[in-house]
Amino acid sequence: MQQMTMLQWGILRPHHVLALVLCVSATEDFDWTKNERTSFYYGTFPTGFSWGVGSSAYQTEGAWNVDGKGISIWDAFSHKKGKIFLNDTADSSCEGYHKFKDDIALMKDMKLNHYRFSISWPRILPTGLKSEKINEKGIKYYSDLINMLLDNKITPIVTLYHWDLPQVLHEKYGGWHNISMVNYFNDFANLCFERFGNRVKYWITFNNPWSIAVEGYETGEHAPGLKLKGTGAYKAAHHIIKAHAKVWHTYDMQWRSKQKGLVGISLTADWGEPVDISNQRDIEAAERYIQFYLGWFATPLFHGDYPQVMKDYIGRKSGQQGLGASRLPVFSPQEKSYIKGTCDFLGLGHFTTRYVTLKNYPSGAGDNYFSDRDLAELVDPQWPDPGSEWLYSVPWGFRRLLNFVKTQYGNPMIYVTENGVSEKMLCTDLCDDWRMKYFKDYINEMLKAIKDGVNVKGYTAWSLLDSFEWDEGFSERFGLYYVDFRSKNKPRYPKASVHYYKRIISSNGFPNQREVESWKRKAVETCSSSNQLLAAARRKSKENQELAGMEQAWSIHDEV
Repeated sequence: MQQMTMLQWGILRPHHVLALVLCVSATEDFDWTKNERTSFYYGTFPTGFSWGVGSSAYQTEGAWNVDGKGISIWDAFSHKKGKIFLNDTADSSCEGYHKFKDDIALMKDMKLNHYRFSISWPRILPTGLKSEKINEKGIKYYSDLINMLLDNKITPIVTLYHWDLPQVLHEKYGGWHNISMVNYFNDFANLCFERFGNRVKYWITFNNPWSIAVEGYETGEHAPGLKLKGTGAYKAAHHIIKAHAKVWHTYDMQWRSKQKGLVGISLTADWGEPVDISNQRDIEAAERYIQFYLGWFATPLFHGDYPQVMKDYIGRKSGQQGLGASRLPVFSPQEKSYIKGTCDFLGLGHFTTRYVTLKNYPSGAGDNYFSDRDLAELVDPQWPDPGSEWLYSVPWGFRRLLNFVKTQYGNPMIYVTENGVSEKMLCTDLCDDWRMKYFKDYINEMLKAIKDGVNVKGYTAWSLLDSFEWDEGFSERFGLYYVDFRSKNKPRYPKASVHYYKRIISSNGFPNQREVESWKRKAVETCSSSNQLLAAARRKSKENQELAGMEQAWSIHDEV
């Protein structure tokens, strides 16, 4: 184990990587002391393993006020100066609303089995309320998208909430801080089941509720930008969990027998590794890190209540503050039984890993979600970090997380629904060798987890396209396809990773060393020509802009 001096403070950021999972209540102990770092494993995935890519509505669709769409909290948030890096907005973004047919052609070329996307709540219900107005143009857009996917033999996996709450519901009720969201969200979900459920068989209620709660209602980094330290995240999460359960029961009672689909949730979690696996306090801190992250949402859905360690720590600190009750809300006995078992699959999000050690935060005025955990997060400075400041490439953490889910939640069936890496570069390079390495190593650790007996059924690369990266604007690019945001038409150019991922898909894994090593060579050859195409398009665009500028200058001169 590296010395503490070899570690530096990590910076906490939101993340992406997800997985679908069958809910069972069994649990066993996870072996924290057994961390095998094994060499690359050559082998293939089980027959029928599903390969896909992901996206979300607000990040890619654009068309923010087109065809009757209402305003979302992210429209409102990004339009406020100083909230987003360089004051970017997703008003047009990738223009996915207008270019979805082109994007499906890209997916078909990759021979994908599934596509994960989200439905914009305010595009279908502009005020958020089913009783006020259903926007049929919004319904038609998603219906056409689903039909075209199925025509191309691509299975739709649909997220109902990927962060874009109708702004009206925030202004009138306070969004996820208000219990009324449970019924409003259920009405929206029910409408989606009614209109699309005959064709959609995989539903995800919420994407990464950790981020919605912590960054939307505690730190204020994300929409709606509230900074309610110590209570904000817990209250929002409590209502999100209840909303998820209600939607699951609605599907179960009204739609399951006819439509025969599945309803789950997508939870994001980094792995937390003890700094010293022989130190019990480090092990407890790492487990606390995971329980406050993944367990916060997974434990109620699998076992009926919050993790005991959350109840203990937040309750104790609330008492030390002199509060009469815990800042962590309580589920009634009826609610516990209503929530338990409400996932046909679990979405598991994962991008990166942290080392974790004990750090005591004395209770006081500064109590918040982060200090409630009594831990410090560290990173190894030798870990590669090509893009986002929070995203270090630590492939072995993925295998550890998958095994943890297996032991904690009774070996559920898993579909990874988000995994990928960003780049943060001023100049453009479509030869993304770091992303090819990230995919190769993380997918290989997932293959090892399957060998360990983890029941992983599919994998979703994040993401199909470069897109609006929340508070980071367009400064971070997760896409397999490069999007030229400076061009009005938002053209897509394949990065080398497109061709590399295609090879993994066509081989269903990693058949042998010689073949796998040839993939990178071939992918780099193709990206060189893509780089030339992009450079030529940029030159032409610049010439056109200069010409337009000259014409404008002459026309102004003529009028003088």
